Amino acid sequence: MKRFLRRNAAGYVFLTPWFLGFFLLALGPILASLYLSFTRYDMIGAPRWDGLGNYEYMFTRDRRFWKALTVTFSYVALAVPARLIMALGVAMLLDKGLRSISFYRAIFYLPSLLGASIAIAILWRQLFELDGVVNDVLALFGIQGAAWISNPDTSLYTLVVLAMWQFGSPMLIFLAGLRGIPKDLYEAAEIDGTSKRRQFFRITMPLLAPVIFFNLVLQTIEAFKTFSSAFIISDGTGAPADSLLFYTVFLFNEAFKFFRMGYASALAWVLLLIIGFFTAITFLTSKYWVHYENERD
Repeated sequence: MKRFLRRNAAGYVFLTPWFLGFFLLALGPILASLYLSFTRYDMIGAPRWDGLGNYEYMFTRDRRFWKALTVTFSYVALAVPARLIMALGVAMLLDKGLRSISFYRAIFYLPSLLGASIAIAILWRQLFELDGVVNDVLALFGIQGAAWISNPDTSLYTLVVLAMWQFGSPMLIFLAGLRGIPKDLYEAAEIDGTSKRRQFFRITMPLLAPVIFFNLVLQTIEAFKTFSSAFIISDGTGAPADSLLFYTVFLFNEAFKFFRMGYASALAWVLLLIIGFFTAITFLTSKYWVHYENERD
């Protein structure tokens, strides 16, 4: 216990504001939503106990629930790897010692700084409309564009591109990780005649694994929570043909459009369990591919 306190006391001291906020402000609403998930509640009358009714309806009769899961899982599977690959690629370019690196770092981070704002979502919708800027650029090369957002086959990919564009946050973390890799390892590899490709997989990836793990966890959670862009671009309905019916959009509509707050609370807890499951899987599998320099301590 003394060793544990000596190694972790400072961390818990810095976490004190979060603990105070959680227990004083967040814990009550969390427990209330758990109770409401077992009730029928329309925010007007008193909650009526329904047991597992919300969960039974969710898993056996609500087709839109399964559609929302399918859309969300598809988005996570596409957007998270695409954003991480984009972020790592740009970070490796910036790590080459470019001039005015601070300027490029700020420019690349700017889209992430703007976040999933309403203005960005509206701008993105205008870009990919039938008469949008993307089709205007394609027309210059004699290519006839499509209604990217209005087409159920392509609408989801426009949001994946948006996720790739906002790669600034993981890019900065990757750049910090790359700066921490000793340069003499690369110099020794070059002397041995090791190709750039083998250097990447034998030096960069293993030593960057903790950073990749950190980014993977954060970006997966954020992808599951995506809301603003999908809500604005689909006019809050998940259109076209529910191709943009993200889980969070579905949950929001159940709560504030149809006033089924009990059912929405059940949806929120299922989302929490899904995020917790994938986070746990990531942590459990990390021991096979993530190695830290101080593991011997």
